[in-house]
Amino acid sequence: MCGFLTVSAEKYDMTKFKQALACDERRGPDMTWVEDQGLVKFGFNRLAIMDLSADGMQPFQYDGVTLVCNGEIYNYHELEDNLKDDYQFKSTSDCEVLIPLYKKYGMDVMCKMLDAEFALVLYDQTTQQVLAARDPIGIRPMFYGYLTETDQIAFASTAKSLMEICDRIYPFPPGHYYDGEKFVCYNDPAFSPKIRTASVAEATEGIRLRLVDAVQKRIHADAPLGYLLSGGLDSSLVCAIAKKLSPDVPMRTFAIGMDRNPIDLKYAREVADYLGTDHTEFIMTREDVLGALRDVIYALETWDITTIRASLGMYLLCKKIHENTDLKVLMTGECSDEMFGYKYTDYAPSPAEFQKESQKRIRELYMYDVLRADRCISSNSLEGRVPFADRDFVRYVMSLDPAMKMNVYGKGKYLLRQAFAGQDYLPDDILLREKAAFSDAVGHSLVDDLKEYAESQYTDEDVAKAGEKYAYCTPFTKESLLYRDIFEEFFPGKAEWIKDFWMPNKEWDALKDVDDPSARVLKNYGDSGK
Repeated sequence: MCGFLTVSAEKYDMTKFKQALACDERRGPDMTWVEDQGLVKFGFNRLAIMDLSADGMQPFQYDGVTLVCNGEIYNYHELEDNLKDDYQFKSTSDCEVLIPLYKKYGMDVMCKMLDAEFALVLYDQTTQQVLAARDPIGIRPMFYGYLTETDQIAFASTAKSLMEICDRIYPFPPGHYYDGEKFVCYNDPAFSPKIRTASVAEATEGIRLRLVDAVQKRIHADAPLGYLLSGGLDSSLVCAIAKKLSPDVPMRTFAIGMDRNPIDLKYAREVADYLGTDHTEFIMTREDVLGALRDVIYALETWDITTIRASLGMYLLCKKIHENTDLKVLMTGECSDEMFGYKYTDYAPSPAEFQKESQKRIRELYMYDVLRADRCISSNSLEGRVPFADRDFVRYVMSLDPAMKMNVYGKGKYLLRQAFAGQDYLPDDILLREKAAFSDAVGHSLVDDLKEYAESQYTDEDVAKAGEKYAYCTPFTKESLLYRDIFEEFFPGKAEWIKDFWMPNKEWDALKDVDDPSARVLKNYGDSGK
């Protein structure tokens, strides 16, 4: 991960600029650079991952274009081949391809050529335009705002860098680029122009091949790499695929659990033992969780209930990894449920509704699970890589007949499980196991402790009057009011960054009375987490 700040203003207080950039220094502690380009100011906090030398430092500059990018360009070797007659490369950084690619093709074609997780801003001196773009899922964060003094545009990796210099701040929409005047959608990952009516065998083969390819792209780094392993299907598959691709490369895996009933730890240990990884377990307490709450909400820039719950364990785990290892890159298992289904999507009334819900979840990932993964990892000076969010993998899974993805098999995420069954990746008892959601699986006591703490801080009357304080997405429990109050301390009046509380679809009859995002409240929770 890296962090950047770009301000489009000829005259600007550079002391103020540097202070704003420093708000995000944990994203990139290795090196900081500030570049005054006259009409545009660039700031970059680097976490060195590819080309660890000074040659890989940004901003990159070439032929009148200056660029900063927080990203990983997974097809950069292919793009380098495309550009070899046009440009002489000076580093082995994957992001160096971006300026010559832009010069050759322009912003629209360049964005469509990238197989990447990225957020970038560039200044073209020829046109005197500031342009920006973000990857289709929104794996890499970016916000834009308008300077308080002049109303000129600014961009930053996270909102906290803009809080003191902009009065209007918004999330940069994923899958879009800014052409200097307007936002243009170049890739909507939830849209499928074609739906495949493949057989189960064809569909599962397509899933397996593309997920293996997605992991293969992401296991290469010039900095040390590790794996977050919860013991659930998704993180276990990522680890198993990586191990099979590089059987002789030592693998380091990490898990965390509460000091009371940590469901995840036993499952993660089982997977780690099977794969033969160098596995580390961390334990957290109620005091750890409550002590980290304010830091987590500040890092997340959200007030959403389930995002905060799930982030506490992940944040503390990444903090431990940063403090106790030399790792800089972490592979994670996020972004699978949005395509293959949650526990609550078992209640989808039709294939059309299942597909519609999946599309909604993918388009909003950047506000929820993707936001959680990025902020928990990057705020501890690490980089996260997300194979399930791979461009080609998402495109393929979203093109499959939604009737096949519904739980008509008596087993959630059946196609994903079946894709790797009998393939010598994981034993069937691991592939077929139902695991609790992360915020529950680190130990049910985590959520219980948070609710108990909120109960001690607020009265029923406080909740009843919450609408007087917060008309937008009014908190409806003591826990949600606690989170919102902390959020507003750091980011007053910015609640609209998040569309709504992440909740099961209450328009479906079976879910209309659900009042908590945890799958624990659902009737089909069954043996999950046991």
